[in-house]
Order: sequence, then C-alpha cells, then structure tokens
Amino acid sequence: MATSDSTRGSRAARYTYDARRNEILQAVVDVCADEGIGNLSISAVTKRVGCTRSLFYHYFPNKTVALESALDYTIDMFISRLRTWNESRVFGDIEGALDSIAALLKSLVLEMPGISGSITAGGDAVLYTAFVDRVAERCARYMCESTVVDFAAHHEVLIGNVFETFYVLISGLILYIRSHRDVPESVIKEIIACTLHIEGYTEKYAERRPVR
Repeated sequence: MATSDSTRGSRAARYTYDARRNEILQAVVDVCADEGIGNLSISAVTKRVGCTRSLFYHYFPNKTVALESALDYTIDMFISRLRTWNESRVFGDIEGALDSIAALLKSLVLEMPGISGSITAGGDAVLYTAFVDRVAERCARYMCESTVVDFAAHHEVLIGNVFETFYVLISGLILYIRSHRDVPESVIKEIIACTLHIEGYTEKYAERRPVR
C-alpha cells in the first residue's frame, strides 16, 4: 500500500520535532557538563543550540522541566548501551556476560560524559540521589523484562524479589564505583554474580553450580 503525502509529511514533521527537541536536550546536558548545573540557564542553552527563547518554551515550559527531561535523556543513553550489551550476549556464556556487564557498568558510571558527572561535581546530594534512583529503576526494569526472562527460560532463578534485588544491586554499584574509581572489574563481576546467586556459572566458583 502506498504511503500518502499527508502521512509522509506527518512523519517528517514528527522527526523534525523530535530532532529539534533532542538538540535542545543535548544543549542542556552540555551546559551542565561544561558549566555545572548551578549555571544552567535558558539563555545559555539557547545560545549553545542556536535557537530563540520562544522555541525553547515551545518544547519546555521552564528550566526545571528541561533539566528533568535531560536527566531522562541521559538515562536513555544508559539503557541504549545496556540494550546493546543484552542483544550481543552469547547464548550459554554466562561468565562472558558477567565480564562484559561489569566492564560496561564501570564505563557507564565513570566515563559517560554529560549531566551525570555534573551532578556529582556540583555536590547536589538530593539531585544525585534522585538521578541514581531513576537509573537503577529503569535499568532494573529493563533487565527483569529481558535478560532475566531469557535466563529463566533455561535456568532456575535463585533470588526472590527480583526487581528489588536488581534495583539495590545497580544503585549500590553506581555509588560504590563513584567513590572507588579503581575497583577492578573482576570485583564488580563477583559482586554481581554473588548477589544474583549465579556465581556457580563462573570458573572461580564452579563447585557452586546448581545441579539440575
């Protein structure tokens, strides 16, 4: 069935709307990263993105809403990389998945530029706690709906309160890695494995492998 001109026009308009909104969100992230959240202003954002204040207000009613949206925008990037990791896992290679998720998590916490680093540097404990909460909630939700489902199809899940366990694990590791930047990935891997009771699928704890 041929696509009508009106449908194509609607899609193009939607793409333009989303692209322009994302440009503004990226500018919010960049201003926070370069100048600190305390120096975030609408004028700084519009100058960086090259738009008028009226265009800014077309997408966001105020600076606070833009900042909240920028936090979610940053978390979207976390989830995107987590999704890439999940889709690239090798079936049956649980230890390999643990190795790669430990490396990814450390990278996400320490190396991802933008607003997450600005929150930490700015010393806003309330905002940082809220940010970690949102990251942990969304990452835990994604893991429970994807990786855990795949695992449960072939292995027994040995933890209860699965979402809550993932939430506590992720939020705790974010805070720990932030304050212990030199923590080896092998330690992160072992914390994940032991918390989820899947250490038996690693070479180090092979004697703990569940018997089916």
